[in-house]
Amino acid sequence: MWSSLNEWLWHERFWLPPNHTWAELEDPDGLVYAHPRDMLAALPVALALVAVRLAFERFVGLPLSRWLGVRDQARKPLKPNPTLEKHFLTEGGKPKEPQLALLAARCGLTLRQTQRWFRRRRNQDRPCLTKKFCEASWRFAFYLCSFLGGLWVLYHESWLWTPAMCWDNYPNQPLKLALYRWYLLELSFYTSLLITLPFDIKRKDFKEQVVHHFVTITLITFSYSANLLRIGSLVLLLHDSSDYLLEACKMFNYTHFRRVCDTLFVVFSLVFFYTRLVLFPTQIIYTTYYESIANSSPFFAYYFFNTLLAVLQLLHVFWSYLILRMLYSFVKKGQMEKDVRSDVEESDSSDGEAAQEHPQLKNGEAPTDGPRRRAAGRLVNGHTPAT
Repeated sequence: MWSSLNEWLWHERFWLPPNHTWAELEDPDGLVYAHPRDMLAALPVALALVAVRLAFERFVGLPLSRWLGVRDQARKPLKPNPTLEKHFLTEGGKPKEPQLALLAARCGLTLRQTQRWFRRRRNQDRPCLTKKFCEASWRFAFYLCSFLGGLWVLYHESWLWTPAMCWDNYPNQPLKLALYRWYLLELSFYTSLLITLPFDIKRKDFKEQVVHHFVTITLITFSYSANLLRIGSLVLLLHDSSDYLLEACKMFNYTHFRRVCDTLFVVFSLVFFYTRLVLFPTQIIYTTYYESIANSSPFFAYYFFNTLLAVLQLLHVFWSYLILRMLYSFVKKGQMEKDVRSDVEESDSSDGEAAQEHPQLKNGEAPTDGPRRRAAGRLVNGHTPAT
């Protein structure tokens, strides 16, 4: 049964254009071609990258954060409360006001004390600035090295400057060792991101990030197995060109170097919009959709590969929307605000409580309590203030 399933899965009609077989790619005459089994090496390399990351964050990222003045916000201690803790873990960390009132009565606390407890408890689960900086520094280092390495591998290749040449003599395109190593490193990195996903900082686009990682891993593995290495390498290089700028922007956003952060954010936005919204659809998707079948009829890999690219493009549009929101805030306020995907630590007084403690008054309206209000009441009642 297993052999039958394996034979069906690797049938040429799924992976190769019509009238081509795997026998053509069996390394004839000293030439080396891409083989799916080569990608099995990605798992041990991914585990090695996890170890390298832990060492990098501890011995490079952490000292660098201190040198750049990154300081974690002091968090006030939280009094243990089994009832509230059980509700936090089972029902969620943001109960509605009726639930808050019920929990306050059950614990013998005021409503404000219960609200404060939940805010401090939520802050305990939020990552500190140092952790955010170390994670961003590792990704910055990898993306920068990957981008420069990709440029070094592809700079002299004709298909980098003319994507239509990705299909010259396809699928009979020999594999170059440097391209294989770079491809393997990229696959290993995204696999390592999936391994560390439960421990990484969770942002509001967490689901989109998971989808992106799975699509990227599938794209790399599928493109290698179908010998779509040329177009796959262009997709990787195009994404790496802006990713390291984003991580650098995050790093300086956690420091006091606001001007550097703002400048990097503008540069990143321009590069992201140009590569993801202009080059990607007009060069990458266009050549895979139209030029790839100029000399052959469509086959399964054609449809599957273009579907994955379309999913990536939808993610690009989603993230472009988030960047535009941040750009609007940047233009309006003169500096970059927080990452709209990230949670921010809450103070002990929320906006709602601050409004209750200090209600906003209309122009000319006297406060409803306080010494001035009480003095006005005594005067209305015929009493004079004591001298």
